[in-house]
Amino acid sequence: MRKSAIQMIVEMEKQHLIQTYARSELVLDRGKGCWVWDMNGKKYLDFVAGLGVNALGHAHPRILRAIREQSRKLIHVSNLYYHAYQGQLAAALSKVTGMDRAFFCNSGTEAVEGAIKLARARGTHSSPSKFEVVALDNSFHGRTLGALSATGQGKYRKDFEPLVPGFRFVRFNDVKDLEAQVSNNTCALIVEPVQGEGGIFEISRQFLETAADLARRHQALLIVDEIQSGLGRTGAYLASQAYGVRPDVVLLAKPLAGGLPLGAILAREEVAGSLSAGMHGTTFGGGPLACRVALEFLSVLREEKILQNVRKTGAYFHRRLLQLKQKYPWIREVRGRGLMLALDLAIPSKPFVQQALERGVIVNSTHDTVLRFLPPLIVEKKHVDQVCATLDTLFASIVWNAEQTT
Repeated sequence: MRKSAIQMIVEMEKQHLIQTYARSELVLDRGKGCWVWDMNGKKYLDFVAGLGVNALGHAHPRILRAIREQSRKLIHVSNLYYHAYQGQLAAALSKVTGMDRAFFCNSGTEAVEGAIKLARARGTHSSPSKFEVVALDNSFHGRTLGALSATGQGKYRKDFEPLVPGFRFVRFNDVKDLEAQVSNNTCALIVEPVQGEGGIFEISRQFLETAADLARRHQALLIVDEIQSGLGRTGAYLASQAYGVRPDVVLLAKPLAGGLPLGAILAREEVAGSLSAGMHGTTFGGGPLACRVALEFLSVLREEKILQNVRKTGAYFHRRLLQLKQKYPWIREVRGRGLMLALDLAIPSKPFVQQALERGVIVNSTHDTVLRFLPPLIVEKKHVDQVCATLDTLFASIVWNAEQTT
């Protein structure tokens, strides 16, 4: 029997790629707005959005136009030279985040790595012992060795130890533990305002305020990882802005360049000078194509009132998920803010991902029992209704008794 094109794609990847992904055998072909189509023409409602990357959905006309126009002029130029868009993008990000200077890289993980270097360069300049980084249990900051060393989940770390020394972990939202772990040897505290990969857990105001105070007292940097929560995902440019705390460093990536690889380290003027010429760099980071598209992305956020939609539709989505919780006793909790939401179940969540996919809805699972939702920020109530109706249908088939455990 002749193999289908889909079978050939899947088999070729299984034969030739290092098998680091537990992929669904879904082969996507194109996208438009909140929808994607597979190679058979089946349509899916996308509530994963490239793990938060496709914040404006797929094939947004203004993003496509920016890519088309800039690709005809200049795609890449070495950072040995200037181009028109890095400075403009740094200024635009400074305006919406309250930071002063930027360094552009290719990904969130690279932003974390650069921030750790910045913190250690600043810390060890004052004392050779000032190199420790305080991070949180259940955190996720990336998969390269430095970023992984700051990631407080054993399942990601266990195959690669020993990792980079000098990292301490604090129990999530435990202020007393935080106070015990920070010392004069601390060069940085790194936190996610909302732990995304960890299952959508929001940091408490008291914890973040204490972290900022401890950073000041010990002359350490407060690094806020907004790679998943930033740039509109929670209804503000930064999730941390809701706390009234100004960090020393902000990390961005995922949606920044509309689907093209781009990350950013944003820093206050007082600390940015700890990295000088030759201390850090990148070949591809901050190229003209990615920066031009990122400027367009920020313009769309502002001009098309995307943040207002996130707040409005996110609140509606949250209410719909709460209705499901009231109906099904094995839904333990609804968590999140804006369009960064989760259902925490008392049963495994992964089976629902495949069952929803079969019904034309894309969601994902994290932490074994959590269904995570990161839809495009342009999502509408009708899309939320379709997802919730699909989940309702799936949940209705579950026979539950209080003795069941995960």
